[in-house]
Order: sequence, then structure tokens, then C-alpha cells
Amino acid sequence: MARDPTHFLRTEYEDLVRQDLDWKMRVLSGPSTPWCQVDGKKVLMFCSNNYLGLSNHPRLKEAAIEAIRTHGVGSGSVRPIAGTMDLHVELERRLARFKRAEASLVFQTGFSTNAGLIPQLAGDGDLIVSDELNHGSIIDGVRLSKADKAVYQHGNVEDLEHVLAEAEEHRPSFRRILVITDGVFSMDGDMAPLDRIARAAKGHGAMVYVDDAHGEGVLGEGGRGIVSHFHLSRDDVQVEMGTFSKAFGVVGGHVSGSKDLVNFAFNKSRTWLLSGSHPPPVAAACLAAVDVLEKEEEHVKRLWSHTRRFKKAMSDVGFDIGKSETPITPIIVGESRKAKELSQKLLEQGVFALPIVFPMVAKDKARIRTIMNAALSEDDVHFAIGAFERAGKELHLV
Repeated sequence: MARDPTHFLRTEYEDLVRQDLDWKMRVLSGPSTPWCQVDGKKVLMFCSNNYLGLSNHPRLKEAAIEAIRTHGVGSGSVRPIAGTMDLHVELERRLARFKRAEASLVFQTGFSTNAGLIPQLAGDGDLIVSDELNHGSIIDGVRLSKADKAVYQHGNVEDLEHVLAEAEEHRPSFRRILVITDGVFSMDGDMAPLDRIARAAKGHGAMVYVDDAHGEGVLGEGGRGIVSHFHLSRDDVQVEMGTFSKAFGVVGGHVSGSKDLVNFAFNKSRTWLLSGSHPPPVAAACLAAVDVLEKEEEHVKRLWSHTRRFKKAMSDVGFDIGKSETPITPIIVGESRKAKELSQKLLEQGVFALPIVFPMVAKDKARIRTIMNAALSEDDVHFAIGAFERAGKELHLV
């Protein structure tokens, strides 16, 4: 009898279960709000990427509803054929203005932005230089490229300089060099030293591509991101990538930069060319999110007020929060088992914060990754601090 060719599916999954490395889906019933229903239990949401609480903002919901009335629920095609609506064009115009760039281009997701654009920016005869802790979507985009690849130590500009200097000695010479980094690293909450990275790249004639998924709506003037935070120009950072899926509260990816970049990107990126465009309500909600960020600066200010308070409290209690500089605050406990026990204790006390374990982080660096939300009240933050302190003491972590 022939062996079942799909047998590996079950055996590999069961192996993950045995190692306690499988993902168990939690079901959210209703909107992503500070207090929500997860698996039927009322909990305080403390691990959502919805930094500013915009996913439930009235203006975004109204914009989406109105777009359904005027444009329907789907675009009907991919962007280059019949799927570009006036809403998409207006969103890109407004996003470019917000980013203070010549042009912007909206992709279907952040992942598709990296997977589709990176292989086109650098190919055979080129070199991609990537931070060792870059996001999986960057890693996949780099793997899809035919370019040579090099990795530099996380956030280490001296090591980046060394890699770039070696690249200059390569024969035959590389046509072009692309340096890629996350802006904010999602597991630790630390920022790339983008100003120094840009200087190093410029000194070696390299382009810079920053994935600012976790910096938009968080860093810089009015939440404009890490390029704004470091007061850099488009000559310093040629490709600024981001998403609508986090602080903007909706879904989608995008790049901002020169008109040449955008013209190149939509003619070359197969993920953009061959995927259906955003439904009208999604595009309209993204457009409303840009408008909210421009006009309601209180959301970003409140996010940082909560962040500073929570970080101080966690440090005072005795938790290890690593080197976080952003609203992502890891509570590092070491063993995967301890992180899962802490997550369960928090859930019992009404706080939803998931454990992050190997292989997402090193085996001895398991943690609870918390993400602050501007929609939380001061009482909510106080509630979470109390829950962490009680659970940490009960498990002898502090």
C-alpha cells in the first residue's frame, strides 16, 4: 500500500504540540477594544497592535459604512486592470502628504509589500545587507531575491560598516547595495539607530529600506514614524515601508518615497500587480485613519503617557523589560514554561497578554510581549500593573 504523502502534516504538528510550541487560537468576540471578550471571558486587551485604538474609532467606522453605500464591498479586480478606485488614489495622495514624501503606494498587506518589493529592488549582481533580527516578511523578501546576502549584528552600526567595507572589495563589483532594517523590532521594542545606519549606507553608496510597521503612529512628529523621529530626509532613507494594520487600526501595507520609487514599485512588484485591491470600506477607513492622525494628536500623546507609566511600574516591581524604547514592553522571564504560566495567571486575573517563546525568541528569552494602547484609561493601566505584580509574585518571578 502506498504511503500517505500528507502524513508529515500530522506528525510535524504533533511534534510541535509535544514541545509546547504550537499556536492555540484565541477568539475575539466583538471589536478590538480595551475591554473585550476573548474565548468568552471579559479581559483587558494588552497584546494588540492597535496602538491608538483606531480600529474602533467612530470616524473610521463611519467612513467604511459610507464607502459601502457609494462604492460597494469589493473593487472587482487587481489595481493595474480595473481595481484602482478614486478611494485608492486619494489614500495614496493623503498618505504621501502625511509622510512628507513625493509619493506613496498602497499594497494589500505589509507582508506582501516586503515580499513583493525587496526582490525587485535588488537582484542578480546586487547585495542585500539585513539586520539579524529583521521581521520574517523581510527575511522572506530577501530569500526571494537573487541578490547576494549579508547579515549584520543586531543594531550594530560598526558591524554594518564592516560588512559594507567588505562589499566594496567584492569582485566583480556589486551593481547596487540595499541595507534593510526594521524601524522598531517587534519582539524587544527597541529602535534601529536609523540615523547612523543612513550615514553608514550613504558613505558606501547604498540604499536604505526601513520597515516602520511598529513605528508609524507611534514615533516622530504626530506619529509620522522613525524617519521623522530622526529628522531624516528622503536622500537618507530611500524606501519607507509601513502598514495600516497596527497604529492605523485597519489593514494593508505601503511604501513612501520618491515618485521614481512608486513608479518602479507598482510596475515591478508581483504581489501588488497580481492581488485584488483593497475593498472600498477598507480604503476609506485607512483614509480616515490618516485624517485622525493629522487632526487628533492626543492619541499619540496618551499612548506615550501610558507607556512611560507602565515601563516604570514594571521595572520598580522587578521585571526584566529588556531595552525597549517604545510602547512594546517585553516582560522577559526566561523559560517558555514560565512565560506560559505567567500568561495564564494574567488571564485568570482578567488581562490578556500572550507568551512569546522559541523559536520566535531565543530559548532563554521567553517573555510576555505587552503592547500599550492609547484607548486604555489610567484605571485600566493601573489594573494591568496590579495583575502583573500579583502574578509575578505568585510565580516567584519578582
